[in-house]
Amino acid sequence: MSAPAVDEQTQRARAALEQVCARGDLDRARDLYAADFVDHVNALEFRGHEGIARSVALYRALFPDLRIDVVDQVSEGDRVVSRWTLTGTHRGRRVTLPGITISRFENGRIAEDWTTSDNLDLLRQLGARRGLALAARYLAGRMPGG
Repeated sequence: MSAPAVDEQTQRARAALEQVCARGDLDRARDLYAADFVDHVNALEFRGHEGIARSVALYRALFPDLRIDVVDQVSEGDRVVSRWTLTGTHRGRRVTLPGITISRFENGRIAEDWTTSDNLDLLRQLGARRGLALAARYLAGRMPGG
């Protein structure tokens, strides 16, 4: 693969995280993600553009001021690894959560993502009671994406 294609992939992976996931730009999602996209986020899985909308709604419901900053990227072949930091506020409590997303590209679009973050640290920052309440709401289907 030529260097310009790799550069384009890293730019597209960055835009997916910083513009789609953090800012909720679902119009941009159609350009960046394949129609049959599969998103593996810790123990959750989302599929297609509808899944992207559900995932974005979930994170933006938790953190209305959500921001994701890509701090480092490595690209090889059809994969881009992005190390990022999420910041946001949930009910007055500010959180910072580092994570890593591996994006697999197919025909110029992201076909699959694998994302991992330290949910235990997130629960610690939110407080045990808040964290458990959020988990219970999600499992009961009372949150976007649930």
